[in-house]
Amino acid sequence: MKFEKKRAETKQEIPTSSMPDIIFMLLLFFMVATTLREQEIFVKFVLPEAEAVQKIENKRLVSYIWVGDNERIQIDDNIVQLKQIQKIMYDKRVVLPNVIVSLRVDKNSRMGLITDIQQRLRKADARRINYSARAKF
Repeated sequence: MKFEKKRAETKQEIPTSSMPDIIFMLLLFFMVATTLREQEIFVKFVLPEAEAVQKIENKRLVSYIWVGDNERIQIDDNIVQLKQIQKIMYDKRVVLPNVIVSLRVDKNSRMGLITDIQQRLRKADARRINYSARAKF
């Protein structure tokens, strides 16, 4: 006579009844926590290098102005003329008074163009200006 060990009748399955709830909570979390890039960049630019670079913490307050290598100016998803900058940035300041204007300018752009943009921003009372650069290694 042989004796056989009786094994306990336990299920080896993972309970999946709460999985839809968990998936929904994760999906909702990532939808709320993720910010998507809103603009598509139409101008070509190479940022200048800087010795000291400081990162902006609150990206929601930032409005970007891109100046390309061919001196094309882009705000949001639109190519704009120099004379339009004042009105666009004034309207943005009305909606968001603490807006930070980040200039992303090609390193070979004329300084005269940058000065003209600064003057337009000053007239729009957008005085919080950030100059974007790459960190020099």
